[in-house]
Amino acid sequence: MVKEKNIYINRELSWLQFNARVLQEAADENVPLIERLRFLGIFSNNLDEFFKVRYATVKRIDQAGKGGKSELGGIKASDLLEQITEIVIQQQAESLEILDAIDRELRKENIFRINESEIDKHQHDFIKSYFYHELSPALVIIMLNEDVALPELMDSAAYLAVKMIKKNTKPNYALIEISKAMDRFIVLPSKSDSNYIIMVDDVLRYCLDDIFNIFTYDSISAHMIKITRDGELDFDSDLSKSFIHKISKSVKDRQIGEPVRFVYDKKIEKDTLNFLLERMGIDEKDSIIPGGRYHNRRDYMGFPSLGRTDLLYERIKPLGVRGLSLNESILKSIAEKDYLVHTPYHTFSYIIKFLREAALDPQVKTIKITIYRLAQISHVASSLINAAKNGKNVTVSIELRARFDEEANINYAQQMQDVGVNLLFGVTGLKVHCKMCVIEREENHKIVRYGFVSTGNFNESTAKIYTDFTLFTANSKILKDINKVFDFFEVNYRIYKYKHIITSPHYTESKLFALINTEIENAKQGKSAYIKLKMNSISSYKMVDKLYEASRAGVKIKMIVRGLCCLVPGIKGTSDNIEIISIIDKFLEHTRLFIFSNNEDPKFYISSADWMTRNIYNRVEVTCPIYDEDIKNELSDLFEICWSDNVKARIINQSQDNIYKHNDQPKIRAQFETYKYYLNKLEG
Repeated sequence: MVKEKNIYINRELSWLQFNARVLQEAADENVPLIERLRFLGIFSNNLDEFFKVRYATVKRIDQAGKGGKSELGGIKASDLLEQITEIVIQQQAESLEILDAIDRELRKENIFRINESEIDKHQHDFIKSYFYHELSPALVIIMLNEDVALPELMDSAAYLAVKMIKKNTKPNYALIEISKAMDRFIVLPSKSDSNYIIMVDDVLRYCLDDIFNIFTYDSISAHMIKITRDGELDFDSDLSKSFIHKISKSVKDRQIGEPVRFVYDKKIEKDTLNFLLERMGIDEKDSIIPGGRYHNRRDYMGFPSLGRTDLLYERIKPLGVRGLSLNESILKSIAEKDYLVHTPYHTFSYIIKFLREAALDPQVKTIKITIYRLAQISHVASSLINAAKNGKNVTVSIELRARFDEEANINYAQQMQDVGVNLLFGVTGLKVHCKMCVIEREENHKIVRYGFVSTGNFNESTAKIYTDFTLFTANSKILKDINKVFDFFEVNYRIYKYKHIITSPHYTESKLFALINTEIENAKQGKSAYIKLKMNSISSYKMVDKLYEASRAGVKIKMIVRGLCCLVPGIKGTSDNIEIISIIDKFLEHTRLFIFSNNEDPKFYISSADWMTRNIYNRVEVTCPIYDEDIKNELSDLFEICWSDNVKARIINQSQDNIYKHNDQPKIRAQFETYKYYLNKLEG
């Protein structure tokens, strides 16, 4: 038996290794070139959110004077902060090397990213015109006078720290904000067959004399800095204010939360750096990271394609589902059998069609739905507003605390409130993270329910890049349970019993433990015993320990975990029977699927919940059983396709080295094979 300290991987360190897998995609020469740049952007964006949330949490534990070992898997908070900074510095250096390699490949494709020192006369005229007409009117410039208080710098905004030197006088300092409203990449006039792109940062560097023409100086320089702030929301306790107002204010306050990371151009002068750190109150408890010339590399997610489809992943055409039609009644089809929609392989339009039909159908009386993250332009929201205008009784449980998507949700909540939608703002102390909808339709003087349950958000934008399952059903047993969850939203003090679905926070642990216990008992009796799990993350030590118990009993466990994983597979006497892979590829793997052998009578579930403490104990989640035999077979096939991936799968092990699962078998790339699988089902 291994000492306890070795049987868990710290969640923060595991998450950093997940982000390292994203960085592997940026480094992979088999990934289309512009897609590699976009993976760099995803890596950077992930890191920003990590510091706002996880690093900030560890820092609060440290500042509270707690060691944090119990919460942090045996590592002191202060030691963990140091380890995180060390790993991030190494990853940032690696990302800069990858960016340089991509730049070399772009040049071979006649795509040139130039800086201010490479501008020719033809480009000079274009850039000066662009600066005066597009950039100059929108510039925010902060002069750093010693006798004037420094205003709070915006969270995650990039700034150019400007230093003006004049002989025999103190330097003048200023900050130029790189506004999110500015296009980060400016496409310059092409020459011959060559394309030229310059970053807005370099345009501003090129135009420093124009910006600071009222000052006299002998030299001027500009280096980029960025500050990341604690992303936790602090709520106003004033009972006279609406919940929407409180959330709105809290989101604004987040922009000036406590600093947790400071990134700077490593070529900045030391006196300038020290001046900035002192003025901003940055100390050694914050993560101070030397970086390259450019920050906010998350903007590479929007790198212009320049019409070069050969440097992008081929776009797939979302498929239909046999038996479901966008041209006929979707409710009529669902009345006959259950259907599984798997986006982005299948079209998200089925969800919109369901809601649009419910909004128009005179026999539909009520619509109830949970909303966690909405698209900026949401057809889901407009369908619900349409339904309310048509006299339907519409109830929407909308989570205004969906981290970093609060503003879009607040906007639509206000619109829905204006047309009479019954808005529910979750449950005190719990985020509502489940994804479900139920409608009630009057048929032959009876109320009949239809609905859907999903592993992902009802968001048209993310549905193009996130893989998610949505079960459409008219199963009265499942929908009766789902309706009880909506009752719980309105009457929080009453805990309901559910016969079919599994819900957090009241039942997920006990029900999953019961399912695992069945496998343990079957293994002890020599019966078939296996567990197959696909999820985004597993960090609950209770769930990890239960899987260790199952492994010791002889249960064969296969896990596909995209993100952080605190479980250590392959420990002798503890997790010998557990294998784990992680797939990072073109789409973001977001489906959650749980399969239990049940002595060769498998039980299948799809879920909104990962096996994390927050999902099991601190959120409202729904895990839904699958009863349709065709869908069970489909889910079994899909798991095996993913498990067989030997192109984009990485092996999760104790050393956390992200080695690829390459073997001598024919190449199987799960996401591409999944599309082929559905194409064959549609045509077969």
